[in-house]
Amino acid sequence: MPLSMNRRYFLAGTAGLVAMHPFSASAAGNQAHLRLMETTDLHVHVFPYDYYADKPRDTVGLSRTASLIQGVRAESTNSLLLDNGDFLQGNPMGDYIAYERGMKEGDSHPVINAMNALGFDASTLGNHEFNYGVSFLMKSLGGADFPVVSANVVKEMGASATADTTLVKPYVIMERKITDGSGAKHPIKIGLIGFVPPQIMNWDRKHLEGNVQTRDIVATAKAYVPQMKEEGADLIIALCHSGIGGATAEDGMENAAIPLASVEGIDAILTGHSHLVFPSSKYADFAGVNTEAGTIGGKPGVMGGVWGSHMGLLDLLIERDGSSWRVLSHTAEARPISKRNEDRSYTALAEDYAPVLAAATKEHEETLNYVRTAVGKTDAPLHSYFALVADDPSVQIVSNAQTWYIKEQMVGTAYESLPVLSAAAPFKAGGRGGPEYYTDVPVGDVAIKNVSDLYLYPNTVRAVKVTGRQVKDWLERSAGMFNQVEPGAQDAPLLNPSFPSYNFDVMDGVNYQIDLSQPSKFDKDGAETNPDANRITNLMFNGDPLDMEKEFIVATNNYRASGGGSFPGAKGDTVVFEGPDTNRDIIVRYLVDQGTVNPKADANWSFAPLADTTVIFETGPAGAGYADSVEGVSIEPAGASDTGFAKFRIKL
Repeated sequence: MPLSMNRRYFLAGTAGLVAMHPFSASAAGNQAHLRLMETTDLHVHVFPYDYYADKPRDTVGLSRTASLIQGVRAESTNSLLLDNGDFLQGNPMGDYIAYERGMKEGDSHPVINAMNALGFDASTLGNHEFNYGVSFLMKSLGGADFPVVSANVVKEMGASATADTTLVKPYVIMERKITDGSGAKHPIKIGLIGFVPPQIMNWDRKHLEGNVQTRDIVATAKAYVPQMKEEGADLIIALCHSGIGGATAEDGMENAAIPLASVEGIDAILTGHSHLVFPSSKYADFAGVNTEAGTIGGKPGVMGGVWGSHMGLLDLLIERDGSSWRVLSHTAEARPISKRNEDRSYTALAEDYAPVLAAATKEHEETLNYVRTAVGKTDAPLHSYFALVADDPSVQIVSNAQTWYIKEQMVGTAYESLPVLSAAAPFKAGGRGGPEYYTDVPVGDVAIKNVSDLYLYPNTVRAVKVTGRQVKDWLERSAGMFNQVEPGAQDAPLLNPSFPSYNFDVMDGVNYQIDLSQPSKFDKDGAETNPDANRITNLMFNGDPLDMEKEFIVATNNYRASGGGSFPGAKGDTVVFEGPDTNRDIIVRYLVDQGTVNPKADANWSFAPLADTTVIFETGPAGAGYADSVEGVSIEPAGASDTGFAKFRIKL
């Protein structure tokens, strides 16, 4: 089947002339122009809609990306559309299908239906495909009109990777006809191989342990790529649901895109997982990448953002060399579906593609009904604008619900007499989500959409048994959120931009202060780099200094308890309770049980005073309305940033 004709409906109705890429215009008789279009990290965002805010949103949606894809296909002589994983989970539509409607054999999933309507040629699995369990995943994939590949998720390990029984096909080799510069058609075999971070075994241990295993990404590629070449693959494209990290391969790397691309025989790489864009200035200083050339590990590479925000596009000029093909030249870009204006608003750069919307309209309407259902009331506003600088109501309600649930579960067990603490982190706290990416629930009804907003991920509840010393180190690990501040400094930057907010655990049930003049005891990956550092001071339990040998139960989630974030006391070996319920479900139950809650933050943590010292941090502009009500810290406005965030100052 000719690549240019594999999705003919995209050409139908195209009005007027289309602009051809220079490769199409300049390709000689033995050369061809191949366009690779990528989506990645869709996270069920079919519609341009924010279910948490319950309003349309121009910055997301496969329906918008689809119109960019339609345009590129119309311009193309030869093209492939590929998805890079994390399509099955990530917004309330995904949760509605998983937890309310369910997936029976033969059922179709709305995001798969939308991808079918758009005519994807192939996809790989992302780590979030496993959040709802293997059975749900496989039933969902059953409706796909395209192959889904992943080489390093294994049902039965063999003596080597190529002898494994993989969960899905490790790779496919597509036999197509490609049109060269003279209009002649030639056979070509394009190999597609997929990879996922091996950390899924920690992140979704409950679903995966005993069902699958994982192999290292780079080692697996080195085993399979020669086999693909032996089977006749002219070009090999890596679908890498793994971010751009270190340039040197390390066993079990989560972000292995650079050493993967460097594997001999791989011709191009599509990457994702990090929710970022490549090429972009974000990666200007990374070893092993060239943002101007659009190369990763020396190979053409692209990363297409998140939630349909961009279409990744690799244009390859390939040349027939005897009976095989090689990449002669390339260009790389990530085309956005919207642009940000000076007044912080957004302008859509793409229209909806109707067939994609139609494929999920029914489930979209059902999801709206699902998220609008009230489950309780709150007497205090639930917002996360200051969750990284002070005790926070959006984190407080999660901690309250976890404590309530785990205390009940410990009754009648050997751990009944141990005090229960609760660890919770802010999920919506700006960062790469932008200046509007915050929880903001007013006083009054709390609906399911608000609970999803408070707790983004479908984690399940866990409890671990730890010592007081592990509690302290857990908090030391969390305190890596902050830069070290010199006493007497003025307007020093407070927040460490490389530290994700979901690793900033607040521990309820103890009181403590954070001394910013101290260095962080742990680096951003959890390695102990300053063993003598003591950022956590005045750590108290029930009014007394915390006993380092005393035992505690800590309520948390499966990600953290299984080693996610590499926290002391949470490496998978301290778990004493694995709940069948998601943390979101627990919040809903807590609200229903309490009726009306008042989750005002109790200010159990604060910064230790530093004389004549101020720090600056950024948050959403809407946070200004809450600044005066934050307990335990004095916050004042300090202007605006050039990225749409508002700046605030704290006097330590």
